[in-house]
Amino acid sequence: MSRIINVQHDHPEASRLPEVRVEEDLTVVIFGGTGDLTRRKLLPALYALAEERRMPERFRVVGCGRRDYTDESFREEMREEILRFRREEGPEDALDAFVERIEYFKGELDDAEGYSRLHQRLSDADHYPANRVFYLSTAPNFFEPVTRHLKESGLIYAASDEAWSRVVIEKPFGHDLESALSLNREILRLLDESQVYRIDHYLGKETVQNILSFRFANTIFEPVFNNRFVDHIQVTASETVGMESGRGAYFDQAGSLRDMMQNHLTQLLCLVTMEPPSGLASDAVRNEKVKVLQSLRVPTAEDVRKNMVRAQYAAGQVKNKKVPAYVDEDRVPGDSRTETYVAAKFYLDNWRWSGVPMLLRTGKRMAKKQTSITVQFKKPPMQLFRTVQCENDICDLTETQPNMLTFRIQPDEGISLHFATKRPSMHMVVEDSELDFRYDENYQGTLPEAYERLLMDVMRGDATLFTRSDEVEAAWRIMDPVLRAWKERDDYIPLHFYAPGTWGPLAADELFDREVDQWRNE
Repeated sequence: MSRIINVQHDHPEASRLPEVRVEEDLTVVIFGGTGDLTRRKLLPALYALAEERRMPERFRVVGCGRRDYTDESFREEMREEILRFRREEGPEDALDAFVERIEYFKGELDDAEGYSRLHQRLSDADHYPANRVFYLSTAPNFFEPVTRHLKESGLIYAASDEAWSRVVIEKPFGHDLESALSLNREILRLLDESQVYRIDHYLGKETVQNILSFRFANTIFEPVFNNRFVDHIQVTASETVGMESGRGAYFDQAGSLRDMMQNHLTQLLCLVTMEPPSGLASDAVRNEKVKVLQSLRVPTAEDVRKNMVRAQYAAGQVKNKKVPAYVDEDRVPGDSRTETYVAAKFYLDNWRWSGVPMLLRTGKRMAKKQTSITVQFKKPPMQLFRTVQCENDICDLTETQPNMLTFRIQPDEGISLHFATKRPSMHMVVEDSELDFRYDENYQGTLPEAYERLLMDVMRGDATLFTRSDEVEAAWRIMDPVLRAWKERDDYIPLHFYAPGTWGPLAADELFDREVDQWRNE
């Protein structure tokens, strides 16, 4: 395979673009302020924004938790965490200035009196800016009670007030359709939809956002994104990790379908299949994503058996190191039937994509950490040329290779296009070639972390990259029948097994309509 092009981009006009920063002073309150997400992602992201001078002149960050900290001891510990997890090194004085804005508040999540004390503390307008972001980095069972206490204590303003308040809710948003509907009802009873930011960190990735710009800023690709030219679409999110760091307790209650497919993978599918929005306003984009989810064919129990594969990783070796089977992992029951891998074939019943298989898969303990979307196009109606696969001057005849467009979300972020070119020789034969765009080769510096972009959008009031209530419900209407079929027809729908360090069970290959097609394991 040959790489055809690697264009360096230089944008002198970038300096004339309006600066993206938070203009209004605000207070950020993080529930779960001593937790892992706060340490690894939230505070390092806020620090990066402050270091880049994207934060307003006045802001405060208040971490809420149950542990015994003073402001000083909390600051010192968080300072070390920021140093540990920050994206790149920066000046010490910038870090010191940021840490001075961090404070601690001790309270229980279900204690109404604690919210009254927090309200009294934040009422000091000279110290705490009136605009407020409340980040719920908590267990899902606290989403509703924390929001209710915030509203009842007066910490959240009315949507029409001059000062604003916004609530960020982490996933999972419900564990099935019924719980998602119930949670949405309660949250929207307390808040206006404009005040709710349901976060999916995948949508904050630079390469995910590039899907929209690639499709709708280039006239040469969008006309062929339909069932006349596309054979199928693959979405893969594979991980090499297992149940380290005690994550088995959470994962066994969730499984791969709830943890990844219901949210991350369906969101990626929406972006690559949605219709052009009328504009880039948040509701314009989200309206089109909802239409995709509403077009997904709801699977029957028989569809689940035929078009979905669930599996668990068995015991084995990865890089000469023994790893246990899923059921032997810490905090996982020995008789667990929870899937660590799921692959599915869906169909969109709409004009553009009718008849095109949409293949999604995700799993733990796989061969490589990879998130990608591959659009495989149909082969030409006539095979005029023979196709060869060559190594130096030795060539073998091979199957005709289809054109493929791949969005690499992570790692090796970029976009590649596979196409046929004539191999230089006296023979009229073609071989597979590649146009390859790589972020790390074309742009200096590192890509912004997803949480940097998403926190920036929350603070600026841009909800484009956050899921709306009807999006959440539409996704659950597709996945809920799958969970129900697995539970009610467990003896009818097999649980497969796969060796760790592989690409999953062989049964997943049978989801393709033709034997010549296969998963893209790049």
